[in-house]
Amino acid sequence: MFSCFPQSALTDVEMQLRGYLGAIRDAELGDLQAAIQRFVRGEVRSCNAQFCPSSAQLCIEVRERRVMRELLARRGAGLVSSPVRSGGQVARRSRDGEGDALGHARAD
Repeated sequence: MFSCFPQSALTDVEMQLRGYLGAIRDAELGDLQAAIQRFVRGEVRSCNAQFCPSSAQLCIEVRERRVMRELLARRGAGLVSSPVRSGGQVARRSRDGEGDALGHARAD
């Protein structure tokens, strides 16, 4: 990640690395790799894509990747079902809040 983002001349890379290691100490390797990949690709909206994320930002993204992995695993095991509305329509909710519970566009 350090090679993908510019570092300030005042940045203590060793201390930053220690902060990262402390923040992700209990993380699964796959979740960490997925989080770093999202930062490098600029897919994390809450982060300034011009600088390395803070240890807290990295930890938050690692947790989000873990939650997504666990949800996908449950879905694959058939443990998560989609709620069904009348008429057989599946309730949907977009990440950015667009559309109503049935996936129709909102009229603002």
